[in-house]
Amino acid sequence: MAWKALLAAGTLLLPAHVHAQQYGELHTVETNVFRPEQRELSDDLVQQLQLPDGFSVTLFARDLQGPRMLAVGEDGTVYATGPSQGEVIALDGAGSEPRTVASDLAGVHGIAIRDRRMYLATATEIMAADIGDDGSLGEMETIIDDLPGGGQHARTTIGFAPDGALHVNMGSSCNSCFELTEEKAADLRVNVEDGSRSVFAHGLRNHLGFDWHPETGQMWATDQGVDHRGDEFPGEELNLIEEGAHYGWPFCIGDREPDWMSFTEPEGAEKGEYCRNETEAPTLTFDAHASALNLVFYDAEQFPEEYHNDAFVALHGSFNRAEPAGYKVVRVVFENGEPQQVEDFLTGFLIEDGQAHFGRPAGLAIAADGALLVADDANGAIYRIAHE
Repeated sequence: MAWKALLAAGTLLLPAHVHAQQYGELHTVETNVFRPEQRELSDDLVQQLQLPDGFSVTLFARDLQGPRMLAVGEDGTVYATGPSQGEVIALDGAGSEPRTVASDLAGVHGIAIRDRRMYLATATEIMAADIGDDGSLGEMETIIDDLPGGGQHARTTIGFAPDGALHVNMGSSCNSCFELTEEKAADLRVNVEDGSRSVFAHGLRNHLGFDWHPETGQMWATDQGVDHRGDEFPGEELNLIEEGAHYGWPFCIGDREPDWMSFTEPEGAEKGEYCRNETEAPTLTFDAHASALNLVFYDAEQFPEEYHNDAFVALHGSFNRAEPAGYKVVRVVFENGEPQQVEDFLTGFLIEDGQAHFGRPAGLAIAADGALLVADDANGAIYRIAHE
């Protein structure tokens, strides 16, 4: 399915003279929609997955209900959120039966563990509970109950910075629009002791994946680019997140270019000038529309030394292009705290010449033994990647 969006004077809520003056009389973009068909998970298909030499992949768990984000407890228990079921499950080891440790949490998505306490996020709430010796949860306490959830990107992720603050991604409510609150399309910083919060960074359309570099302590995050700007543009982003910075959305696209399909205008500034002078450019990009969902730095010892302090990113898979992209886990190679390049790591979920798939990577976590865990919310599996 393909359609063309034509921008001429007065066609996209912009006054005719503004449209013609800033962007010319006509702009054309072709956008495609394609979703590969889903195939059921099988042992034969798992054997087709590909990794660099020396690595192996096995099923840690299967037949789960849409596992999304992952966290690992101090005792090695693996936890997974299931937003569609509103529950959190616990797994004591590979092949173990899942235990439900929290339920009736509509849309629960984000999960983080600190000091034997689990923190969970729904679209509008952040809650916490102590983790018992058996991996179960104590009484759930509400820290925040008024996050501005909802809209196109209602699923929220959370993570603890080295300074102990909880960071919260609040995705945009739309593809490209003005938000009614500065807390949307933003990174929030939360004090979990009293529930106070502030906007840490702006202009992030949906930065679901973020983590802190093990050596530098800097925060790095993926961000999902806007849809319907063409098959190959804009790329999904990797950004260095700094306090007070603006990352462009909804005014800018790509490398600080004005988004001519967006009717938004920054207050008190011309869009092109604002994008060039007031926003941050992405450090690296991934395939356009690949849907970056999670990012984790490798801070364990099992993988070879050249993988230490590198990042892994789960690319869930595209819909807004003719040829599918994503459906894999990639490695971002870091040197001296700076990202250098992106390499395929776990591939093979796309089959039948890209017309079908049998898995969509979502959450990532480092297991107690140093293996990399990858959740697949499409076929209800968690994969374990180890180095031999």
